[in-house]
Amino acid sequence: MIALAGLPTFELQLSPILAIAVPLIGAFLIAAAGRWPNLREGVTILTAVALLWVVGNLNAFLEATPSKAEALVDVVPGMSLAFHLEPLGMIYAMIASSLWILNSIYSIGYMRGNKEKHQTRFYVCFALSIASVMGIAFSANMFTLFVFYEALSLVTFPLVTHKGTPEAIKAGRTYLGILMGTSVCLMLPAMVATYVYTGTLDFTQGGVFAQPLANGDLSPALFGLIFAMYMYGVGKAALMPSHRWLPAAMVAPTPVSALLHAVAVVKAGVFSVCKISIYIIGVDQLRLYDQGGWLLYAAGGTIVIASFIALFQDNLKRRLAYSTISQLSYITLGAALLWPISVRAAAIHIAAHAFGKITLFFAAGSIYTAAHKTKISELDGIGRKMPWTMAAFTVGTLSMIGLPPTGGFISKWYLMQGAWTAQSGFAIAVLCTSTLLNAAYFLPIVYRAFFRKPPAPEHGDHAHGDDHDHHDHGEAPLPIVIALTCTAAATVGLFFYPDLFTGYASMLADAMPK
Repeated sequence: MIALAGLPTFELQLSPILAIAVPLIGAFLIAAAGRWPNLREGVTILTAVALLWVVGNLNAFLEATPSKAEALVDVVPGMSLAFHLEPLGMIYAMIASSLWILNSIYSIGYMRGNKEKHQTRFYVCFALSIASVMGIAFSANMFTLFVFYEALSLVTFPLVTHKGTPEAIKAGRTYLGILMGTSVCLMLPAMVATYVYTGTLDFTQGGVFAQPLANGDLSPALFGLIFAMYMYGVGKAALMPSHRWLPAAMVAPTPVSALLHAVAVVKAGVFSVCKISIYIIGVDQLRLYDQGGWLLYAAGGTIVIASFIALFQDNLKRRLAYSTISQLSYITLGAALLWPISVRAAAIHIAAHAFGKITLFFAAGSIYTAAHKTKISELDGIGRKMPWTMAAFTVGTLSMIGLPPTGGFISKWYLMQGAWTAQSGFAIAVLCTSTLLNAAYFLPIVYRAFFRKPPAPEHGDHAHGDDHDHHDHGEAPLPIVIALTCTAAATVGLFFYPDLFTGYASMLADAMPK
C-alpha cells in the first residue's frame, strides 16, 4: 500500500506535462483573484515558486531516468503532442522558471508604481506565456514545438499591445505579422517536407535526414533549402532581416520587454534554432553535405550590423533591443559552427544572456519608474541617485561585453574556443569586433551615470510636479530594486558557479557525433 500510494507522486514528478499544467492552473487562479490585487499577485508568485519546484524535480530525475516521450494526444499516425526531458530543454526550463519568480516580484513594483491598467490581464497572459515556454522546452517532436511556439506568439500579443495606444497596436501588428508569417510560411512547409522525406518529426539524436540523404531520396541542395526554411521560419531568433518585430515591441511595459528578451520569446527562438539543428537536421549531416555554411555568415552579419545600429540609439530600451538582436546571433553562430564545443557554447549563452539582459531591462524600467527618463542622453549623474539600479546595470553591461566576473565571460570563452576549433577566422573576427562594439555602446551609459554631474534643475521644474517628484525619489519601489539586485547577483554567480548550465551543455555536446 505504501509503494502504491507513493507511485503517483513519483510519476507526477517525472512528468513534463505537470510543468505545463502548473502555470495554466495559475492563470485561471490569477483571473479568479483579479478583484483582489494582493491575492492576485500572491497567487502569481506562489505559482512561479511551484513551477520552479516542479522543474527542479524534473532536473533531479533527468540523469537518473532515461528520457522517454509522453504522448498526450495522437494527432495522426506518427505525429502526436508529446513531451520528454533532455539537456537543452532543461536549460531553457530552468531559466524561465527561475526568472519568472523575479519578474513577478519586479512586475508588482512596476505595474503599481506606474499605475498601469489591465493588470489582471497582464498577469494572466504572463502565466500563459510561461506555460507555452514549458511546452516548447519539453517538446518531444517538431509538431509539439510548433504548437507551443505559435501559442507563445498569440498569448504575448496582448502583452505587447498592453498600453492600447495606436503605437502599441501598430507594434503588435508588426510583432504578430512577422512571427506568425515566418512560422506559417517557412517553418510549417519545412515540417511537411521533413515528414514526407523521413516519415517522422520526432527529435532524434543526430537528426532524421541521414537515411534519405544516404539513399539518394533527398538531394543535398533540397536538404539545404529545408534547413534554411527552418532557420528563417524561427522568426523569434531575430536573424536579420526578420528582426523588426523586436525593437517595435519595445513600446510594451518593461516587464514585458524582460519577458520578450530574457525569459520567453527570443529564448524560444534561439532554443528552437539549436533544437532543430541538433535533433532534426543534424549538425553532422550539415557538415558532411556542406549545407550550413551560409548560417555562419548570416549570424555574423546580424551580430555586427545590430551592434552598429545600437550605437546610434538614444532611447535606452531600443539600444537594449538591438543589443538583444546581436546577442541572440551569438547563439545561432555557435550552432552554425557545427562543432560540439560550439553547440555547448550556444547552450551556455542562452543562460548567460538571459540573466544579464533581464538585469539591463529591469534597470531601464527602474529608471523609468523612478525618474521617468527613457533616453540615454538624460542619464547624466543618475547613478548618484539610483546606485543600486545603476550598479546592477553595470553588472549586466559587463556580462554583455563578456568580462569577468560575469556569466557572459563563460559563454564567450566557449564561443571563442568553438570558433578556434572550427578554424573559422570569420567567427573569431566577429566575436572580437562585436565585443568592442558592445563596450562602445554600453560603457558610455555607465560613464554618464556615475562620472557626469546631474543637470542643474531648470527654472520652472516645480511646474511639472510629477516629473520633479520622481526625480527626487531616488530608487524605484522596493520590489523593483530587489528583483534587479537578485538578477545581477545571479549574473555574477553564474561566473563562479556555472556547473548547472555547463553540465547540461556538456551532456548535450557529448552526445553529438564528433
